[in-house]
Amino acid sequence: MSRLSALVNGPTVLRKHTGTVLFFHGSGSTAEDIKEGSAFLMRKNFSFPHLKVVFPNAPLQPYTPLDGELSTVWFDRIAIESSVPEKLESINKIGEEVLKLIKDENDQGIPDNRIIVGGLSMGGALALHAGLRLKTSLAGIFAISSFLNDGSAVYSHLKDLNQPVPELMQLHGAQDDLVPVESAKSTFDKLTTLGVTGKFFIDEYAEHMPNGDQLLAAHNWIQEKLPNR
Repeated sequence: MSRLSALVNGPTVLRKHTGTVLFFHGSGSTAEDIKEGSAFLMRKNFSFPHLKVVFPNAPLQPYTPLDGELSTVWFDRIAIESSVPEKLESINKIGEEVLKLIKDENDQGIPDNRIIVGGLSMGGALALHAGLRLKTSLAGIFAISSFLNDGSAVYSHLKDLNQPVPELMQLHGAQDDLVPVESAKSTFDKLTTLGVTGKFFIDEYAEHMPNGDQLLAAHNWIQEKLPNR
C-alpha cells in the first residue's frame, strides 16, 4: 500500500467504482488545492458516478529550484527548464509510490485498462513518467501545463518499447509564463514520433494554472476513455 495520503471523489457507498483516476497536483500545492480548486473552476466536482478520483498529496522534501527549501513536490529537479538533465533517482522514488497506488486499485478489482493518470504542471510530468515508462498498460494520461526534459528517460524508454502505450491528452495555456507553450508542444511532438497517440490543445487565454475549460475538457476526455458500465 502506498504511503501517500490522498483525498477522494467517488461513487456513493452503495455503488462500487469501475475505474480510477489518479490526479496529481502541481509543485508546492496539495490534494485539497486541486480537489477544491477544480470544483470552483468547473463549477462542479471533478467526479464521476462510476469512477473513483484519487488526489494524492506529494511528500514534503527539499526542492532545488527553491534553494533546497522544503516543498510539497513529487520529485526534485535542477531547474524548471527542459534543457537540464532529470533527477531520475528522485522521479523513480516517487514512481514506486505511484505504482503502489495503482496496485491498491488492482487489489480492489480495477484492471490497469480502467485506470487513468494525470496532473497539473509537475503532476503532469509525473503522470507522463508513470504511464509511458513505469506502467504502460494504463488506459490513458492527461497533462496540463506540463513538459518533459529534453533528455527524459521517457523518450529513451519508448525508443526500446515495442508495444502499445496509453493515449495522451495534453493541454497548455498560450499565456503560461512558467512553462512556455513551445516546451509543452515539443514534448508532445517527441512523444508522437515515438509512437504515442493523442491530442494537444492550446487555450489562448489560459496561464500556467488551469482554467475551467481545460479541466472540463480533461473531464470529458476521461468520461470517453472510461465510460460508465
